[in-house]
Amino acid sequence: MDLQTLTYIVVGATFALYIGIAIWARAKTTGDFYVAGKGVPPVLNGMATAADWMSAASFISMAGLIAFYGYGGSVFLMGWTGGYVLLAMLLAPYLRKYGKFTVPEFIGDRYYGKSARILAVICLIIASVTYVIGQMKGIGVAFSRFLETDYDTGLYIGMGIVFIYAVMGGMKGITYTQIAQYCVLIFAYTVPAVFISMHLTGNPIPQLGLGSTMSDGSGMYLLDKLDATMKDLGFGTYTDKVRLSTFNMFVYTMSLMIGTAGLPHVIMRFFTVPRVRDARASAGWALVFIALLYTVAPAVGAMARLNLMETIHPTSGPNAGQWLEVDQRPQWFKNWEKTGLLKFEDKNGDGRIQYVADKEKNEMVKVDRDIMVLANPEIAKLPNWVVALVVAGGLAAALSTAAGLLLAIASSISHDLLKGVFAPNISEKSELMASRIAMAGAIAAAGYLGLHPPDFAAGTVALAFGLAASSIFPALMMGIFSKTMNKQGAMAGMLVGIGITLFYVFQHKGIFFIADWKYLQSWGSNWFMGVEPNAFGAIGAVFNFITAFIVAKITAPPPEHIQHMVENIRVPAGAGAATGH
Repeated sequence: MDLQTLTYIVVGATFALYIGIAIWARAKTTGDFYVAGKGVPPVLNGMATAADWMSAASFISMAGLIAFYGYGGSVFLMGWTGGYVLLAMLLAPYLRKYGKFTVPEFIGDRYYGKSARILAVICLIIASVTYVIGQMKGIGVAFSRFLETDYDTGLYIGMGIVFIYAVMGGMKGITYTQIAQYCVLIFAYTVPAVFISMHLTGNPIPQLGLGSTMSDGSGMYLLDKLDATMKDLGFGTYTDKVRLSTFNMFVYTMSLMIGTAGLPHVIMRFFTVPRVRDARASAGWALVFIALLYTVAPAVGAMARLNLMETIHPTSGPNAGQWLEVDQRPQWFKNWEKTGLLKFEDKNGDGRIQYVADKEKNEMVKVDRDIMVLANPEIAKLPNWVVALVVAGGLAAALSTAAGLLLAIASSISHDLLKGVFAPNISEKSELMASRIAMAGAIAAAGYLGLHPPDFAAGTVALAFGLAASSIFPALMMGIFSKTMNKQGAMAGMLVGIGITLFYVFQHKGIFFIADWKYLQSWGSNWFMGVEPNAFGAIGAVFNFITAFIVAKITAPPPEHIQHMVENIRVPAGAGAATGH
């Protein structure tokens, strides 16, 4: 069976499964819509959390970043997994014990005012919408190649699928859909990695294959060969390639860590379990399920880069040492050219494609990093069913996270703004309808912004983490662990944190990520201590903490009942039932 037909069958079957689950688990109450009725077991919640977490950035983009950044790409592995440790230890159990539906609801109660709740909603929407743009980029990339549509059409198809099962099912439908999506994506990620590792090194375990010798009889270790190949072409060595600077890598890792712990769509998952101890157990299971993919990603990235380099400039065989002839480029190369995500230009007219670090001589004018995982099975000449499986996995990863983010946006608008501030007496039926309308609007907005994403998928997601790190994470930490933090301090910190981060990001990326709307170009790029915009969230968080404590010192302390509430949250006792208002 040809690849196109097989892809339609596999992707269509998974989509039918997701929509079927959404119909079966249709949300009938606001409790179902927001927290899945608070009855999801920890193991299943951990699996759903892993799917919610492992987005297009993790599945499609992270290995691509590692493939091109080398050692510098490790910030994503360390930051995103380390963030779960922070979440499990410092936030999840305490927020579950408090028992409310949403993060802004906790912030509104802890900082005793609707103004704090509204500000939290604004921060949440800014971070979540930015995150959804990254998922839309991943959906567009996958559809554009394997359904042979243009990027925009692929994006519209993905929006339609998300609309059907997210709007219908709410958290209950999304949870069970994400369990199915996790099974699809982890199988789709590991199977090709096993094949490719076996082909290159003879070792079927990718994690071990990364450190094994090549099976071509050369006796070279895989990483040594990749280092030598890249060095010969002027790219520098792969295994010690720092991302801009050591300090930038440290700040980038911290931004991703605390951004992970502050992302509302992940925190909401811990409101769905029955008990406080289940929240911590869910985080532990989520780490196990995430590790199954994250420990394979370095091998996938390194092997993808080696396969790409060997295709264009083979080091063995009859064409060893010769550049790829234009007329001899493989079918996968031509397929990706159609999407516009892979381009070459024969600058010297010799009929061959040169791929070197020198921009003047480099003829591979575009290699979108987000295609590496999706293209890897084709590059390695794996069976068509493996290629189709990878497509289904990539779409599952993007769709699962998009759904969780859209639910966080919808709940913040309907539950925190509408019911919590503007219409407290609204009926449950009306609130549920408002949630669905808000989610539909969020899908439309994210899709529109996804047509012109500010960066590759993981880069866009990193911006979202920075925004969450600089605004929501400090407010939650101070709300749980500081009895003296008052409303004025927390709100001032949130405003300063997200304000300075947006100022820095927009200065480099353009206002609302529109490239023509950049400002202060004379300041140059990465001007603040060499920290790039995608990593600036940790710096914003520092400004948030400093501002909050200074303002809290010079203003009135929080009321006594709020201080008692903070003490009670940290007492290791059972939690009551979650309340909706």
